[in-house]
Amino acid sequence: MNSKDDEKHKVEGGEEAPSHSQQTVSDDDEIDYSVKPEFYDPELDDKDEVWVQKKRGGRTSDAILNCPACFTTLCLDCQRHEKNVTQYRAMFVVNCKIKSEQVVAHLGSKRKRGKKGRGSTEAEAGSDMGKTYKRVCCSVCSTEVGVIDEEEVYHFFNVIPSES
Repeated sequence: MNSKDDEKHKVEGGEEAPSHSQQTVSDDDEIDYSVKPEFYDPELDDKDEVWVQKKRGGRTSDAILNCPACFTTLCLDCQRHEKNVTQYRAMFVVNCKIKSEQVVAHLGSKRKRGKKGRGSTEAEAGSDMGKTYKRVCCSVCSTEVGVIDEEEVYHFFNVIPSES
């Protein structure tokens, strides 16, 4: 081949383009659309919806929660936090594991003192004072997705919500 032929087979960035003998064939050219796929079920969405409704026991949910790393379903029935709209709480979860060896202590929020040094009393510091939480991870990929408190309520903060 001469240098003109070499230039014909180069594409942007100097990479080699396939020669005429290496033509790429689209997968669409090889698929026979007259035959229905073996694993296609047109009623699958309806069946999935019935399954979710059975799991929820007729309750409604603010969202379905998924792991942000692998998109595994973590919760079908949850309640969205009133102020922090990216946080959710739930009682029943799936595909979650509790890291019982990793305890997180919550000391409550700090409050500003007034001009004369008057601060809040310990009773005003919040009911969360001294609560402990355990880390909760996705059981598929081990991504941390939230915590569980002493009353066994899950608090999710690292999840992807989808409409229920």
